[in-house]
Parts: sequence; structure tokens; C-alpha cells
Amino acid sequence: MFYDICLMAKSKLPKDTNQRAVMIAQMATGEVEKIPEETDLIKLAASAMGKKGGLKGGKARAKSLSAKRRSEIAKKAAAARWKTK
Repeated sequence: MFYDICLMAKSKLPKDTNQRAVMIAQMATGEVEKIPEETDLIKLAASAMGKKGGLKGGKARAKSLSAKRRSEIAKKAAAARWKTK
């Protein structure tokens, strides 16, 4: 158990003395298994934002394009797919 706490202590702990003490106590009692890193939170936020935009992006773009422009884009994509290398 002491070894686990030492490994967790090597990861990023809060700089504030009181927050650090609470985190160490929570790790010792088993309340916290992993210290949440800022990068994890940033990744979650970016993922949520990307998913939100991705769900409506294609529909919104298709709605804003004219039928002629959509056809041009589709022809260009088909030509690129069937182009010999």
C-alpha cells in the first residue's frame, strides 16, 4: 500500500498545501485511485465540443449548399476515389 501511495505521489499533486494534504489523505484511505490531470479534463472537454459540432456539422453544411454545389463536390470526390495512382 505504501508503494502505491509513493507512485501516486510522483504524479501531479496540487500546489496548495491544504489541497495537497486532503489529496494525500484521500489516496491513503482509498477514496481516490488516480489524480485527475488537467490534460484529461482538457481532452474530455475537447471531445465533447467536437462531438457536439460533428453531430450537426454535415446537416448544416448540406442545408447551406445549393444542389449544384453539392453535385460538384460529389463529382470531385468520386473522381478522386477512382483516380488511378
